[in-house]
Formats: sequence, structure tokens, C-alpha cells
Amino acid sequence: MARTAEPGRRDAILDAAHTVFARKGYTAASIADLAGELGIGHGTVYRYFGNKRDVASAVLDRALARIGEVVAAELPDATETLDEYRAQVWRIGHRLYELFAADPALGRLVFFDLATVDDDLRGRHSEALGRFADFTAAYLRNGVDRGFLRADLDVEVTARVVNGMVFEGAAQVARDPGALALRDAWIRAVVTLMFDGLAAPTA
Repeated sequence: MARTAEPGRRDAILDAAHTVFARKGYTAASIADLAGELGIGHGTVYRYFGNKRDVASAVLDRALARIGEVVAAELPDATETLDEYRAQVWRIGHRLYELFAADPALGRLVFFDLATVDDDLRGRHSEALGRFADFTAAYLRNGVDRGFLRADLDVEVTARVVNGMVFEGAAQVARDPGALALRDAWIRAVVTLMFDGLAAPTA
């Protein structure tokens, strides 16, 4: 009689893969490592996934979804004053960096390892970054519409610039999750660039 899939087992395998891939790297990790992390047999893993690459695909999708939930947690047009708008940017930044600080493996997997496994995963990673940029563009467009940001701002390009800064900071925080000052410094720098620019104030 064939054994049926156990509820929660697939997620447990993905949790183990999340840890093992981050610790050993995708290339060095094996199905045996994933099974060993859970204390189960190889065959149990293969009941849920065809091979290691299938596991990596599911791990990356889940990781990108977690980031997407933070990025899309607030309504882009919810703020009506400049103070509310700045506060919203700070909240989103803190939530993102808290996510990466709480789970350093997430940053290593998303930014350094799984996104380069093959062309398909690179493409899905790129598509996810595009979706994140669309969310950020919506926030920027609200800032332009309400007069908080300059009227001639290219929101689509600027969204990718902002996200590039944010994700580089997240990658740094993932390397040193205990450095709360580093986290705050990155958020402060992004907010400063968005609202104040780099030019010295004029008299």
C-alpha cells in the first residue's frame, strides 16, 4: 500500500533545505544532507521533490514570497502628509531589515546562492525583483502626486535604484544580523537620499 504525504512534511523539508543550503551552499549540499537535517530517509524527500533543484526552486519561491509580503504590507496611497509618508518609508525599511536580521539565511539564499542556480531560477528571481520595483514605484508615485517628491521623478527607474540600495543593505545585515546600528544606518541613508538628496543645503 502506497504511503500518503504527511501534512507539514513538505514544509519541514523546505525549512531544512533553507538551513542547509545557506550553511553549505547549494552546490555542496545534497539530498542526504537535507534528509540528515530532519533525521529522515532519502526516499521521504523524493516523495515530495524530484531532485535537489526542485527543492531549491521551492525554497527560492518561498523566500521571495516572504519578502513580497513585507513590501506589499501597506497601501502605497495610504499617506496624506509628508510626515506620514516618511514614517511609512521607515516602517517598510525596518520590516525588511528585521526579516533579514531574524533569518540571516534568507539573505544568503536570495542574494548570493539560489538565484544563480540556473537560467530559470535567475529569471524567476528577476521577475520577483520587477514586482518589488512595481510596488516601490507605486509608493513613489503617491509621493509625486501629493507633492512630497519632485514632479519630474522617473518613478520606475528610481524604484529600482531605491530597491537596489535597500537590498544591498539587507545583504549586509544578513551577514551581521546583530548589527542593529548597521540596519538603522542603511535605513537612514535610504530615507535621506529619497527626501533630502546629497547636495549641501543652500543658505
